[in-house]
Amino acid sequence: MNAIIEATEHDNSCIDADQAEEISPLAVIDHDRRDNVSVQEAIHWANEAQCPVTLYIYDVTDGTTAQHFDSTGKRLLETDSKAGE
Repeated sequence: MNAIIEATEHDNSCIDADQAEEISPLAVIDHDRRDNVSVQEAIHWANEAQCPVTLYIYDVTDGTTAQHFDSTGKRLLETDSKAGE
């Protein structure tokens, strides 16, 4: 499995998102990635993060890991453009 973690507060700006507590910018994990790990290793890794995170787990062979970062970039751009409205 491939695993990606992102700070849970990243989605605070999305419409209808549950609001996570915002923490010090020095403690926030923008994103991190581990490839070829077991589900158990991914969960342990996410639980050890220095801030609350969302864990995404992808099959190694399906190519979704790269798409995750592409989709996240698009989401953040959309959020940034909405913030200026």
